[in-house]
Amino acid sequence: QVQLVESGGGLAQAGGSLRLSCAASVSIASFNAMGWYRQAPGKQRELVAIITSGGNTNYADSVKGRFTISRDNAKNTVYLQMNSLISEDTADYYCNAQRIVVIVRNDYWGQGTQVTVSS
Repeated sequence: QVQLVESGGGLAQAGGSLRLSCAASVSIASFNAMGWYRQAPGKQRELVAIITSGGNTNYADSVKGRFTISRDNAKNTVYLQMNSLISEDTADYYCNAQRIVVIVRNDYWGQGTQVTVSS
């Protein structure tokens, strides 16, 4: 059974930094991609950043240049380094893992970690 556990959220001041971690209960090398999503109050969940098994990354325009996603296969952990935080980054952040078998995509989610940025 796949479990994803996020940590590292909390309160930060505008301009500050936080690093989120997502620890998987299985080898993250088994996933085609892993990513971070966020959901602010009253808004839909949106993709923040994604990293493939090959190490390719993609970011939402709103976080480019400020956030960095990385992975440590040895620790089965994915990270999201968030710098230059702004109030609009306030949201619940969720770790996601994707596994594609033939044509079926399976998504796994963590329970989320809250990030609050004070201005």
